[in-house]
Amino acid sequence: MGWLHDGHRALMGRARAENATTVVSIFVNPRQFGDPADLARYPRNEAQDVEICEAEGVDVVFAPPVEEVYLPGFDTIVAVGSIARPLEGAARPGHFDGVATVVAVLFNLVGADRAYFGQKDAQQVAVIRRMAIDLATPTEVIACPTIREPDGLAMSSRNVHLTPGERAAAPVLRQALLAAREAWLGGERSGDVLRDRMRAQLAEEPLANVEYVSVADAATLAELDAVDGPALLSLAVRFGSTRLIDNEPLG
Repeated sequence: MGWLHDGHRALMGRARAENATTVVSIFVNPRQFGDPADLARYPRNEAQDVEICEAEGVDVVFAPPVEEVYLPGFDTIVAVGSIARPLEGAARPGHFDGVATVVAVLFNLVGADRAYFGQKDAQQVAVIRRMAIDLATPTEVIACPTIREPDGLAMSSRNVHLTPGERAAAPVLRQALLAAREAWLGGERSGDVLRDRMRAQLAEEPLANVEYVSVADAATLAELDAVDGPALLSLAVRFGSTRLIDNEPLG
């Protein structure tokens, strides 16, 4: 959705390495914002984005206006099922309907063989992959590792909204995930204990307002009582008006 950073550069670099032609779509999708104020304040700088794409050797930048993506009379919603309901789906009702709908349109307009997404938005990747499989979309969905700042904060376009104090506090997300991961590596398998480890770490930061912490099955995102297979640690935390998410796979 623009305001490109080094995380996006990493996606472009991998796409360039693995394909003959690379297209970057830039589109701030109004249908995935529940709050009009959040849409209005989402950072934008298309000229800067195009410069970054040129520097990365991208072949095409596709930055359509809203009316090109959503034609007059547009009246279709792509709603993915159970994988879209928990976590971000519960916290932001309708969000993944907007995501799946716009990605379906973009996949059809661009016609790419592969599409690259960041693992930071792990549930979004799972939703898009499910949508592409179920609708027999020929585009392969590829997840790429999360790119982080030196202090561990996952790169995100929303980080620009953090005040200096909030920015200093934000790495607590990564610290909470690593605390739970260390417990898991030490043999802890209780979902409740791992969730408590994350909450305890977050509680040490006064600016962190926790929305959720999760220890879920990696395939279904259902909350786990016991971690006996691949799982996903994830959380959502607000710092002032800025909402950040992050995750860590287990197994």
